[in-house]
Parts: sequence; structure tokens; C-alpha cells
Amino acid sequence: MTVTAAAELSDLRSFLHGLPGVDKVGVEARAAALATRSIKTSSKAKAIDLAIRMVDLTTLEGADTPGKVRALCAKARRPDPADPTCPPAAAICVYPAMVKVAAAALAGSGVHLASVATAFPSGQAPLEVKLADTREAVADGADEIDMVISRGAFLAGEYTRVFDEIAAVKEACGGAHLKVILETGELGTYDNIRRASWLAMLAGADFIKTSTGKVTVNATLPITLVMLEAVRDFRARHGRIIGVKPAGGIKTTKDAIKYLVLINETVGDDWLSPDRFRFGASSLLNDLLMQRTKLTTGRYAGPDYFTLD
Repeated sequence: MTVTAAAELSDLRSFLHGLPGVDKVGVEARAAALATRSIKTSSKAKAIDLAIRMVDLTTLEGADTPGKVRALCAKARRPDPADPTCPPAAAICVYPAMVKVAAAALAGSGVHLASVATAFPSGQAPLEVKLADTREAVADGADEIDMVISRGAFLAGEYTRVFDEIAAVKEACGGAHLKVILETGELGTYDNIRRASWLAMLAGADFIKTSTGKVTVNATLPITLVMLEAVRDFRARHGRIIGVKPAGGIKTTKDAIKYLVLINETVGDDWLSPDRFRFGASSLLNDLLMQRTKLTTGRYAGPDYFTLD
């Protein structure tokens, strides 16, 4: 931890509430303006391949089976079995109980294995349970952990408790990367989203993530813009690059390209990489594959041409 970070943490509440307020009208207007940008066909092909490489394919249902997880892993490795030039997805994300199955299916592929932990999606569990959940997932083969913050504690102003939980989970991750889910749809304001972003980064997050995908409001362009501005400012202050992952509600290639434009215009090329930006949007992948096929062959593949997740 830098001297500056240590000073900030000496009065966490004052620091978080001292952050500049978010101009709601300005953020929404800028996000809307950037969403109108278009890109040329040659750039679109590159954008589609980049977006495919940024997708975290996810299955987080009570009815998940080993067979479903293996099928999803196969899709992550070869999203389009008919086209070997199609790049793999970034990662598979599963519950801890399925990590061993996914680890065996992904062995040697280079596709990352993420696991939600810490009482996903509610975060309502004792810290000891959250840490045990994390350690077991890592021991079974996860190299990324997606944790949820205690939104109730954050909204009650218990910032030190939230900070300590994130820091403890980060330590339990060992060498695995930590994505911290803010559940932005439950935070109420853009100011809270900015504060939660900074809190997570100061506590050791490698990525900050919008949502679990289990609430009504998930990723939006304005929310992601606020988070991108936070990681940009954090890098300027502390010299560390933090990734961003919007999750939930991103379904089309047009949606994905809007996010890539947002990245380019807000934080620049350093974040145009699967190591720095991810899409938590499994349904997005099929649309990307259909658009990719259209650019390659001149024909649209039907929606049933690719496996449904």
C-alpha cells in the first residue's frame, strides 16, 4: 500500500465522501453521445473478435449439471466449431461446486476459470463462510474469484467493514484475481457507485464489476462510465490499473461495440484487453458469432446455428 493510500484509509469515510460528486445529467448525456458513434466494417471485424475474447461465459443456476458446465467450457474454447480462426472466450464462471468439473474441461486451453463466491448473489453470510468459499474454489482450480460486497453494510455507511471483507477475501484468493461485484443497481446513486468503486480498489480489487445479473437494474453505459472514470483516476493517483466488468443486460453486438467505444474514449487502449475489461454476458456471444459469420461469409447464420446457453 502506498503512503497516499494509507493516508486515505486513515479516514475512509471522509475520503469517500470527499470524492467529487457525479454530474448525473452530464454522465448520462456523455454515455448517450458516445453510444451514437459508428465504426467502419474493417474495424467492426476487429471489434467483434475483441469482444468475443472479453466474454465471461457464465452459468449460475440451481439446475447446473456437470454436463452443462462441460458443454459451456467446450464453447468457451471453440465458440464457433466450424471456424478455427474464431478466438476463445475470456473465461468460464461457475459456482464453487462446479469448479473441479470446469477445471478439468479447460485444462491447457488458456481460458480462465472464475467462480462466484462469498454467498453470491446476496453476500449475506458470515465472513468465515465467505473466506472458506473462496479458498475452496481456488484450491479446486479457480484462477479468478467474483465476490459480492455487503451492500447493506455499504449503504449503512459501514465502509471499514466492507473494506476489511474485501481485503480478507483478496488475501484468501492467493494468486487468483479478485473481481468485486458492487451490485450497482442496489446502490441508488452514481455517487455511491463512485464511492463503492474506490472502496473496492483501495481494498485490493483487481476488477470492479457492476452486477450479479440477478437484480432488475444491471449494467448500463452511464454506470460503466462512472466506473471507468474511477479506474482512470485511481491509476493516476496510485499507478495501478484495475479492470472493469459490466454484467447483465448486454445482449447484442451493437451493445458490445458501444462499450468498446466507451472504453476507448474514457480510459484508452490500455483497457482494450481481456485482462482489463470483460463482458459478463453469455447471451452476447451468440450474437457476436452471428455478426462475425455475416462479415466473413456475407450470410447470416440462424440463431439456432450456435449452441444456446
